[in-house]
Amino acid sequence: MVFSGSLCFCDESKRADSPADYELRACLDADNFSGSSVTEMKKLSPSRVVNIADLRSIAEKRVPKAVFDYLDGGAEGEVTLRENCRAFGDITFRPRHAVAVGDCDLRTTVLGGEISFPAILAPVGYSRLMHPGGEVEAARAAGEAGTGYILSTISGHRLENVKAATKGPAWYQLYLVGGREAAEGAIERARNAGFSALVITIDTPVAGMRERDPRNGTPELLTGSIFAKLPFLPQVLAHPGWLTAFLLDGGVPRLENVLAPGETGGMPMLDVGTALRKSVVTWVDIHWIRQVWSGPIVIKGILTADDARRAVDEGAAAISVSNHGGRQLDGVSAAIAALPEVLAAVNGKTEVLMDGGVRRGADIVKALCLGARAVLCGRAYAYGLAAAGHAGVVRAIEILREDVDRTMRLLGCRSVKELDPSYVRYPSDWKPSS
Repeated sequence: MVFSGSLCFCDESKRADSPADYELRACLDADNFSGSSVTEMKKLSPSRVVNIADLRSIAEKRVPKAVFDYLDGGAEGEVTLRENCRAFGDITFRPRHAVAVGDCDLRTTVLGGEISFPAILAPVGYSRLMHPGGEVEAARAAGEAGTGYILSTISGHRLENVKAATKGPAWYQLYLVGGREAAEGAIERARNAGFSALVITIDTPVAGMRERDPRNGTPELLTGSIFAKLPFLPQVLAHPGWLTAFLLDGGVPRLENVLAPGETGGMPMLDVGTALRKSVVTWVDIHWIRQVWSGPIVIKGILTADDARRAVDEGAAAISVSNHGGRQLDGVSAAIAALPEVLAAVNGKTEVLMDGGVRRGADIVKALCLGARAVLCGRAYAYGLAAAGHAGVVRAIEILREDVDRTMRLLGCRSVKELDPSYVRYPSDWKPSS
């Protein structure tokens, strides 16, 4: 997110395009970024990294403030960002004691495919700035854990390389940046690469006002002159490990999956904000997307019964109850609080996922008790990625999986498929009026 314009360390000749080239460079970059794998694994041992908050603390120390705050921050006053996490505390458990649980079955089925536990890695833009391996390493960790990964359009790695890295299901999240022709090209590439579902995010008519970004000089670091950058360079220079890996990786990556017809290079990252304003997704767009994509479509960004019913009418195979992690319209309800209304509206006609505020396995279990099929986790694994690349994502998934297993045992429930509202109490005003 740092160097462009008159201070540009971006060498496109070093950008790895083939999977083999990427693997070699990723190994070199990872060594420069985070030390040897043995040292890194010691730092991520269960005695040192107990929960997701521990990974967040490591990430904050490893990357420049502009990069960390892009990951960590939310829109405007960050009311919804905080509420996403806090609202899980309004749900309390009702366990069944004196139950011999045995082995807990954490498997579930989403869009007809089985995953090993009910959490899928959500799309996180700019992942390659957090660690050179970015989306490729996150997808690889998801596949190794037997769960799914969703690739953002705002990604620095080619979608073909990301799909090749994972043994699990992979979905492609589509923004219309670059226009319909660019989107159709990305859809065709996603189909050919083997992505099994398309995720359409509908809550980004413009980018939310993320106040940390201008305070950190993100616009200047991306597009300003050398003189405009100067006040903000100390935060970058204070992280030599990250900076070394960033430069070895070629500097600010382009958006490898946003290609206008006839172009050979992806869209520059600095153009994303402008592109979003010109690429609002409407319900009309779902029709033409359906014409060029025959697979399942997941509609992400649903918070109300009306939008949920409209998504069902448009043929969504699944919807995700989401407020974009508190990064778009501040002051909307927490995603978990909106879940009961949406579930009642769709009435079993489509699968319902949710994302926002998930930091513990207990949060995942609570969402399933209310009726979600699975959750999408974004920041939880992205903190791990920023902290230590692949090893960090692996540790994040381990933490969440172990949390879910332990919570299930303490609840006295043998399978995630047996979870239902009888295992929890939640605020009555979350329930839709009859």
